[in-house]
Amino acid sequence: MTGLVREPAVLVLEDGRTFRGEAYGAVGETVGEAVFSTGMTGYQETLTDPSYHRQVVVMTAPHVGNTGVNDEDGESRRIWVAGYVVRDPALRPSNWRSRRTLEDELREQGVVGICGIDTRALTRHLRERGAMRVGIFSGEQAAHSEAELLATVQDAPAMSGAALAAEVTTAEPYVVPAVGEKRFTVAALDLGIKAMTPHLMAERGIEVHVLPCTATFADIQAMHPDGVFFSNGPGDPAATEHEIGVLREVLAARLPFFGICFGNQLLGRALGFGTYKLKYGHRGINQPVMDKSTGKVEVTAHNHGFAVDAPLDGPVPAPSDAASGTAYGRVRVSHVCLNDDVVEGLECLDLPAYSVQYHPEAAAGPHDAAYLFDRFIDLMTTRAAGADTEGRA
Repeated sequence: MTGLVREPAVLVLEDGRTFRGEAYGAVGETVGEAVFSTGMTGYQETLTDPSYHRQVVVMTAPHVGNTGVNDEDGESRRIWVAGYVVRDPALRPSNWRSRRTLEDELREQGVVGICGIDTRALTRHLRERGAMRVGIFSGEQAAHSEAELLATVQDAPAMSGAALAAEVTTAEPYVVPAVGEKRFTVAALDLGIKAMTPHLMAERGIEVHVLPCTATFADIQAMHPDGVFFSNGPGDPAATEHEIGVLREVLAARLPFFGICFGNQLLGRALGFGTYKLKYGHRGINQPVMDKSTGKVEVTAHNHGFAVDAPLDGPVPAPSDAASGTAYGRVRVSHVCLNDDVVEGLECLDLPAYSVQYHPEAAAGPHDAAYLFDRFIDLMTTRAAGADTEGRA
């Protein structure tokens, strides 16, 4: 690839800030929300994470593509990012598992990117001004005036108010069988699920029935599950209604529940808490989170631009109890981000339900939080033991 001649490209933010560079991946035009990821590894997992749907990802690591692309590490069936921004793309990959270059993969899947820009300056701008809409234009599209390009960006839909789970969910239910002896059955609602999540459950003896986000509580009951899981996914939790209604039925039935990322936000809203958009979000694999019950600090993987608005100090009654006459009981914030005090986990004290905002299944690492899947096993074991006791009585 030495001596490769690239077409001109320009990146335009909705506030008018412009960066000029060269085309990377497919040539053309794309718009989305500009966000940055601080991970130095795991770019293939990032690109294939459905939570990045409609987002243009800026990589803070300067060199990207060094290990190429393989056929094993994808978290879903395709690349989901709307665009990709790197400073220095690798000249050639060097890894025994590599099957093709990252740029070839981006080009093959039609992902428009840009390289050769000051990603450090761009990241600082996003930190100061917040995540915003952005466009990448290359080839003939880059020849339009900046005023025309800016108008295109400003006409793009915002992330706030966007309901996107239906755009990334599975079209049909499928089953990930348990590895070894089957211990439990879990119904997993796919809001943008990553492949590693059911894989880690299967390793623990769980048969995972992955359902579309449109599934009803009756669909879940038909699985006769021992537990219910809500996955990560894109979009604004405040724009989600159907899934929250289903989750309230799950809670009322006292089925063990575990939620990750978007699933955490939906649990918060089901319990009556609000959610809000973060200034620039958490994205990367090096976010410090503290378990409030033990004081233990975990280094965790994140990808979220929204968060739950819940009090950090002590258990509180679920706000929805007073509003609707339900009885979800006490809830506490279980985990908190040490960088900015953002809520990173919820725990119901009177129901078998908990969730975390970060990604314990992180395939690219770190793996500090993998124990949360074992905790799900404990909830289902306790419920099964209770049912057995009642049956003998």
